[in-house]
Amino acid sequence: MRAVQFQEYGGPEVLKMVEADVPDPGPGQVSIDVAYTGVNFADLKARSEGYRVPSLPFVPGLEVSGRIRSVGPGVEGLEAGQEVAALTEGSAYADVVVADAVTVFPLPDGVDLRTGATLPTVVPTAYALLHTVGRLQPGETVLVQGAAGGVGTVLGQLAKAAGAGAVYGVVSAEAKAKYALGHGYDEVFVGSFAQEVRAATDGSGVDLALDPVGGDTLRAALASLAPFGRLVSFGNASSAEPWTVGQPELYPTGLSVAGFSILGLAKTAPAALREIAERAFRTVVDGSVSLPVTAEFGLAEAEEAHRLMGTRSSTGKLLLRVGG
Repeated sequence: MRAVQFQEYGGPEVLKMVEADVPDPGPGQVSIDVAYTGVNFADLKARSEGYRVPSLPFVPGLEVSGRIRSVGPGVEGLEAGQEVAALTEGSAYADVVVADAVTVFPLPDGVDLRTGATLPTVVPTAYALLHTVGRLQPGETVLVQGAAGGVGTVLGQLAKAAGAGAVYGVVSAEAKAKYALGHGYDEVFVGSFAQEVRAATDGSGVDLALDPVGGDTLRAALASLAPFGRLVSFGNASSAEPWTVGQPELYPTGLSVAGFSILGLAKTAPAALREIAERAFRTVVDGSVSLPVTAEFGLAEAEEAHRLMGTRSSTGKLLLRVGG
């Protein structure tokens, strides 16, 4: 079978197509004939920095849609030929991938394989950030970094559907701002945002801030919170040093800081992940959420997909077309 791997860390050019053995599922696993693979920023960090890479060579990719090829011992409720979406621990840039059955989700009726590839990481992550970790209440205000990306696109729509009082986004370019305004955001700031948030909220700040960037951006988001506000960190796109926060920042106005990783939850609490995913997928079925596929590449074009995402100019979701 075909697979795209890297044998050293570096730019998109280190991604190479290779021939690999078809993997067989072990106990509690299934193998999947991949139709589409989602491209995520975590894939770029794996390639460039070794993020979540246990050893080299490594095949990146964290999510797929496709049809179950075979089922390993002890798996119940899944069968060969079934159309599914799945989270993986890597290896998704390939014709066939093995995934733990607990992170394999049958596609809901009416959801095709192309749409299915947009679901496994982005939609449950957005749902958990708002509802499970962020505990958004109707009428509260929300601030989202990366509002034009995959998770950001879903967050704007979900927040509006949940009755948020106002949804503010932050993007890196004017073109992205126009895109985000079409996906649930009331106002979008380009670049700087701390003073703009205070002005937009008459000085009070926001109730919930969601940050995948880290570093100085996380600090500015924390400073943008209203009294008793909550901040949820769900990434470190800036590659900044790990942040710490304590009494000086939290005590004066009763702030809270939390973190979330869908890959972490898949390992520590897969049953909780399944419950979140099922709720999240329903928002796609009922039309509350849509995630546009804004660029699609062949598997052999993974390098080009990484180059596009690396420019920080892409919006929505990027896919690799594997089996179609």
